[in-house]
Amino acid sequence: MIIRPVKLDDFSAWLSLWEGYNSFYKRSIPEEVTIKTWKRFLDPHETVHALVAEVDGRLVGFTAYLFHRHTALLNDVCYLQDLYTEEKFRGKSIGKSLILAVSEQAKENGSTQVYWMTHESNEAARVLYDKVAKHTGFIVYSKRT
Repeated sequence: MIIRPVKLDDFSAWLSLWEGYNSFYKRSIPEEVTIKTWKRFLDPHETVHALVAEVDGRLVGFTAYLFHRHTALLNDVCYLQDLYTEEKFRGKSIGKSLILAVSEQAKENGSTQVYWMTHESNEAARVLYDKVAKHTGFIVYSKRT
């Protein structure tokens, strides 16, 4: 398995993973948002980044993450926004490898913390997350503007 930054010619393989990820969460993302997200990954001036997991020349997982300021820390923190592994490759340490790769990127960026959230019903993911990180007890709220 290879974990690496996404590159331009990964688009169609990434798109398939992206659609699987959005289907898993039963959400529909407009095409213009998908295209903008992809372009952001490739723009070196953007704060949103993506890594992919490749097995035998095929993309089987991805993660998207970003850095941002924190009011209680001097350094930026890293938010792991998206994490997805193709279903038949789950349980093979791909998700864990992607998380650890983001953690390394965060460390290289001077960030002292990586954090993420998942839906409370995502029990399989939570088993992994409990092994690699600490559940902080915070509850997430969201309000549309």
